[in-house]
Amino acid sequence: MQHPVDEPAGAPREKILNAPFLPVLIAASMPVLFWFQERLPDEGLSMAFRAGDLAHGLWSGLFTSMLLHGGWAHVMMNAVGALAFGAPVARLLSRRFAPLAFIALYIGSGVIAALGYALCHPGSMAPLVGASGAVFGLIGAATRLLGGHGRVLPLFHPAVLKAAAVWMGVNLLIGLVGFAPGAEGARIAWEAHAFGFLFGILAIGPLGRWFAPR
Repeated sequence: MQHPVDEPAGAPREKILNAPFLPVLIAASMPVLFWFQERLPDEGLSMAFRAGDLAHGLWSGLFTSMLLHGGWAHVMMNAVGALAFGAPVARLLSRRFAPLAFIALYIGSGVIAALGYALCHPGSMAPLVGASGAVFGLIGAATRLLGGHGRVLPLFHPAVLKAAAVWMGVNLLIGLVGFAPGAEGARIAWEAHAFGFLFGILAIGPLGRWFAPR
């Protein structure tokens, strides 16, 4: 019978929740923002992104649409995704202005996702809401960290290519079938997800060189 080894005096205890602060903050902000969104007169639709607005010089929806969601299921899915895939990215980016780099990656992924959607649907006035494009940017970035043991894997590493193919296959299937939590009756912007993913998987390369520990 083995007896447990006594811990040395003063040994640090493992935290129950050891996720970095920024992914936790982003995930926690989503349900809070949606609670306020539900109480707006138009439920936030005036802040949604519409591809046709770009022709009229209206760019604010690129940013504000990331603060909106289509339902509680949509909120929780994105919150879980931001926490799960944002955590390894935030742990990697830990040097100098790393928090700003993480925020830039998240927002940049969301903006590129919306612009990519507009490229595929020019002139469309269908409202686009949700942080899914930004979350897919984190998924893309995390894809190059899986199995990298604290380093960014090369873009064309076999493991990266396989994981990227699986993610894009799932994304395309969800978009074509139209099945996703909280998406009942709404079109899923799988094109935005793809552009967000592409931005994240490319951007983590230079960000890792600049902001990861040497």
